[in-house]
Amino acid sequence: MKEDIIYKEMQASDFDAIIALGNFVHGDGYVDSSNIHTWYGKGLKNGVNSNYVAYDGDKLVGFRITYAAQQFSLDQWYSPDLWQTEISETAYFKCNTVDETYRGYGIGSRLLELSIKALQAQGAKAGVSHLWRPSPGNSAVKYFTKCGGQLVKDHPGKWNEDSKNGYNCTICGYDCHCVAAEMIIYFK
Repeated sequence: MKEDIIYKEMQASDFDAIIALGNFVHGDGYVDSSNIHTWYGKGLKNGVNSNYVAYDGDKLVGFRITYAAQQFSLDQWYSPDLWQTEISETAYFKCNTVDETYRGYGIGSRLLELSIKALQAQGAKAGVSHLWRPSPGNSAVKYFTKCGGQLVKDHPGKWNEDSKNGYNCTICGYDCHCVAAEMIIYFK
């Protein structure tokens, strides 16, 4: 683990750096000034913030956006009948992003650990996520599995609607057909 990284709860003052890093890593249109406010708000519950950032000095090198339980809507891309927790006890891991030059130092895992502790303080018993199957070397699914994630179900085309509304997938462009792996972590 990189020793000089500072981890803290996400604040509005982090938004510009989050937008820049998020769009650089995930593709243009992934995050903007409108959705970052919405995403951030979904992580606040009972006075606890489940969103975290990582800095190396003044440079944002990673962030984790997490929605509290009951702060997100289910759609056809969720399989709650396959979860071992109630919907009301299940949070959503929206996004984990680490600057490419800082990967391999445990930053993503630490951000996840901090979010899980916050989610537990909010009353959640699990967190579900949709991971990008085509990530280089399937690294997203490998990382989440290493952190205790279990595959629930694969969802082809999950990001297609987002791509038609301005998300430019780094593989498919504005007609994304990437497969999403719905995965869940049960908290101990």
